[in-house]
Amino acid sequence: MELRQETLSVPAALPGAGTLPSVHRPVPVSAPPSEIAEADPEMAAQLVYGKPPTMLPYTRQDGYDRRRTVQRIPSVVLESDVLTATFLPGLGGRLWSLVHRPSGRELLHRNPVVQPANLALRDAWLAGGVEWNLGTTGHWPLTCEPLHAVRVTAQDGTPVLRMYEFERQRRLTLCIDAWLPAGSPVLYVRVRVRNACEEETPLYWWSNIAVPEAPDVRVLAPADAAYYFGYEGSLRRVGFPELDGVDRSYTTRVKGSADYFFDIPDGRRPWVAALDGEGRGLVQASTARLRGRKLFHWGTGTGGERWQEWLSGPDARYLEIQAGLARTQLEHVPMPGRTTWEWTEAYGLLEADPERVHGPWEQARTAAAEALERLVTTADLQRAAQTSVGPPERTLSHGSGWLALEVAARAELPDSGLPPGEIGDEQRPWLELLSSGTLPASEPPAAPIVGQAWRDLLEKHAEDWHALYHLGLVRLADGEPEAARTAWQRSLELRRTPWTLRALAQLDGNPDLLIEAHRLLPESRPFAVEALTLLLEADRPADALALVDGLTGPLRALGRIRLLEARAAVATGDLPRARAILDAGLEVDNLKEGEVSLDALWEAVYPDRPVPTEYDFRMFSA
Repeated sequence: MELRQETLSVPAALPGAGTLPSVHRPVPVSAPPSEIAEADPEMAAQLVYGKPPTMLPYTRQDGYDRRRTVQRIPSVVLESDVLTATFLPGLGGRLWSLVHRPSGRELLHRNPVVQPANLALRDAWLAGGVEWNLGTTGHWPLTCEPLHAVRVTAQDGTPVLRMYEFERQRRLTLCIDAWLPAGSPVLYVRVRVRNACEEETPLYWWSNIAVPEAPDVRVLAPADAAYYFGYEGSLRRVGFPELDGVDRSYTTRVKGSADYFFDIPDGRRPWVAALDGEGRGLVQASTARLRGRKLFHWGTGTGGERWQEWLSGPDARYLEIQAGLARTQLEHVPMPGRTTWEWTEAYGLLEADPERVHGPWEQARTAAAEALERLVTTADLQRAAQTSVGPPERTLSHGSGWLALEVAARAELPDSGLPPGEIGDEQRPWLELLSSGTLPASEPPAAPIVGQAWRDLLEKHAEDWHALYHLGLVRLADGEPEAARTAWQRSLELRRTPWTLRALAQLDGNPDLLIEAHRLLPESRPFAVEALTLLLEADRPADALALVDGLTGPLRALGRIRLLEARAAVATGDLPRARAILDAGLEVDNLKEGEVSLDALWEAVYPDRPVPTEYDFRMFSA
């Protein structure tokens, strides 16, 4: 049993720090899809509960490209005679690799590259390994951020990797313990989430597990039905695995991308596995609180194939098996105030009779369930959940200073097992507000913050443009756009800064304010992109082209800006200009999951020609 620090050498294009907060008018909570007539009262309530009005206080994390160079990324390795687990604390604590040592088999999709793409709530996201998701629907805000990591030791002497951080939107403290007991065939991961506030908060958790995809890989779970989402706008309950005459447990038989949220009956042990033609592959099981299980695949259509290559390079196909607190990823679970929730997960190599695994569905899932009982029992998991550990012994990785700030503000409980770290440059202005009542002004503005205590301080002391800008942000985060507008208008009366102009422009959909902001910061990529986007939304393509023509240097060549330029050209009837952009080759670094702008542009310019592979990211069957 060993815990050691290493570095991972891999071609990478690491994301930069976020700069601008996500500001827009809050979207009203919609009713659940009408197709979910089968939803029981609990699911129906959780489908409309807990959706945050914005992503504040987080900033967009879009400062990356696709020019990869070999980089050395710090990692922490847990190793026993059976398994080697490699974690990346600097990238959301992701479990990057899990190798079964006796066979030498990699159980996860170990991505050969580290390539961010726009799939997460803040934009940047990585494919591969096991990603931990806390907060709200989507890939969590800290997926590409560092976590604190320390070494602790279990009572029996087993080394334990502890990773933790303060999730700022839901104001929750997350702690993840991972260890490999002597002789254990599984990696144990214990998750603890603490709500130190008095108020209830919506809670969302999914462990997203990427595993290799192949024609002989079958995904199994203890269910005969699933809630199916095919990226065409509807969610419906269907029988599983047969749907439209296709066995959906073999993902390479399906053309379009799809989610299947398994409807596991109450009382059944929750687990999910992906087993190959020999009946071998990764299984994930947990204690009962983690009740949901899911299958996601990209599909074999042109768009799905393109996404696979975009995220992992050629010949690196994967699918995802996932585990969550609710039955679907459209739900949030109410977590009472002053509450801590825990669950324990197990990951390991499952080996079952291949003939049964690839036989009739009931036979297959029964074979996997029996093999799971031989690998790790419910009693094993419950004993692991009770594992006690000693105090932190050594710091392995540093996270942010936000936990330290909340402890200083007495909004978060001190915990000897979670050293809060040091208050850094991002937190210092808020510590000053806490101690003196004055938030120091700065350009660019201080990092955003949310929380009732911080809002109360700003409401009491906001007098200059900078404090009023932040007052608008916390009001917007609380779902009060009109109050946010009032604060930003007062801020602009004191000084017309690009940041407040941009916030008000996004709130009102006013491109002229963003053009003004862009002129104040002409080298800012986000300001230029957002101004062009709002101009197109306002049906002002000629003004968009004029703005593009005034750009110089790297901004003029940016893929996103060239895409917006081509769309504006089409809207003005200048098809030759749009054709020239497409014919020269157009690559948009932060193309968003589900975005159809490239194929729509091609079809507008070349309606009589099929969409080329490099421009086809459609996740539905085309």
